[in-house]
Amino acid sequence: MPDVPRLVVAAPASGHGKTTIATGLMAALRSRGLEVSGHKVGPDYIDPGYHALAHGRHPRNLDPVLQGEHRVAPLFLHGARTPRPADVAVVEGVMGLFDGAIGRQGTSSTAHVARLLDAPVVLVVDVSGASRSVAATVLGFAAFDPDVRLAGVVLNRVATRRHEDEIREALGRTGVPVLGVLGRDDALSAPSRHLGLVPAVERAQEARLAVRRLGERVAAGVDLDAVLRVARSAPPLDAVAWDPADQVQPLDAGRPVRVASAGGRAFSFRYRETDELLTAAGAEVVDIDPLHDTLPPGTDALYLGGGFPEVYAEGLAANTALLQQVRDAVSAGMPVVAECAGLLYLCRELDGHPMAGVLDADATMTGRLTLGYRQARTAVPTLVAEPGEVVTGHEFHRTRVAPGQGSPPAWTFDDLGYGGRTEGFTVERSGAGSTVHASYLHVHWAGHPQAAERLVRAAAASRADRRDGARTPADLPAGGG
Repeated sequence: MPDVPRLVVAAPASGHGKTTIATGLMAALRSRGLEVSGHKVGPDYIDPGYHALAHGRHPRNLDPVLQGEHRVAPLFLHGARTPRPADVAVVEGVMGLFDGAIGRQGTSSTAHVARLLDAPVVLVVDVSGASRSVAATVLGFAAFDPDVRLAGVVLNRVATRRHEDEIREALGRTGVPVLGVLGRDDALSAPSRHLGLVPAVERAQEARLAVRRLGERVAAGVDLDAVLRVARSAPPLDAVAWDPADQVQPLDAGRPVRVASAGGRAFSFRYRETDELLTAAGAEVVDIDPLHDTLPPGTDALYLGGGFPEVYAEGLAANTALLQQVRDAVSAGMPVVAECAGLLYLCRELDGHPMAGVLDADATMTGRLTLGYRQARTAVPTLVAEPGEVVTGHEFHRTRVAPGQGSPPAWTFDDLGYGGRTEGFTVERSGAGSTVHASYLHVHWAGHPQAAERLVRAAAASRADRRDGARTPADLPAGGG
């Protein structure tokens, strides 16, 4: 497995077509009969959803800040072997090649991940506003960091054959080969809204068709044989594949605890490693769609990840059976971990629509984007961390919760510029400790596997407390409290 052929798709900046080319490459290579592993640099849930349509596997993220630099190569190898060994891996970068966390000298940039993977880089350049100057851009990127190997370039949005010839002639003196050329085609663009592209799960039929067309366009415009030669030039990785079973201590409690995990159109943000760690720790993870479903019988804990509840607030409010079940479950002491979208769902209201009402707070959509990495710690034992533990996460939202914290709060942020700010909610039930952890912070649990272990153990303890003939709210008929 350490010999996985691989390449990184990068660009000079956002908007050059990285997602288009990377997704199209995955689809085109898969159409050749290859097993393709897709990966995304950074804390992005949306682009990997399109990757998954292209390669037919679970999407994977690589982020030195969220996961820890030492875990990037092992997590890459894990993704490349699960569920089957991949013939080739395509890693889509983030922003510009050398752009990373602000103030951290390129940490978590595409170049940083390419170095950790010892992977060649293919640069996608939007040439719609230039010709010979493209060569100067490519030459600068090739020379900026000698530890990053720029192995080729794909010209995107080329206007005419004369335009292409002019660029190719100038690029000849850089020594960087042209691996492909794509013309302008606005029909290939995916729709966007307030947090970026509309997730694939929300436009499934259109997204599948768009990905298929991308694969056809890339197959026609890119030299796939040359791309494979680039990928196969990557040397063996000196790393051992990450294994969730090595990260947690499994629970010995008879049958696994049942963790209901929110999904569907309103809750599409979830890292695959979260499920893998919960399973390794002793959980049976069951997907539910809060727009339509109720809690499965025997549910012992609830995980509410991220997504777009603000877009589907009316539909979420209409599923009164699940809202009542969640209220009753929390009252009965069932553990709930909620991140961002989950936080909004647990509020009294979201933009005037009634939600679960577990938290004494209201949520509204705003025009202000909150975005960035955060270092956080908790002062009290919670479902995901012990007091004093430092957890690295990411905020990404345009909503506001008022008040922004409970007592005790979920987190205190330690970051420069955010030091001392408290955020989120921890709900404690008398005699049962923390039963709800709700926050805007997205945490990649591969970087903090203890979160999975703590949630599973809390679920088992809660189940044991109710064992003497008691039924959980999830065991009751839908809507029948």
